Amino acid sequence: MSEDFNMSMRKFLKQVGVTSQQAIEKAMRDGDTAGKTFAVKAVISIPELGLEHEIDGTIAGADKGEA
Repeated sequence: MSEDFNMSMRKFLKQVGVTSQQAIEKAMRDGDTAGKTFAVKAVISIPELGLEHEIDGTIAGADKGEA
């Protein structure tokens, strides 16, 4: 793959990671999460290529003040 492709993909994935972490941390701070585990799903899609990639996992809640 070309260098331009690699750079644009890395930039996109970095943006996904940073903004997703910020959104999850805010939701965890704002919610009652202590002692709970939450199912989480991320979906990456490129409709023009017929790509839909799903990642499922879990995130453990934090005590208030930790998130």
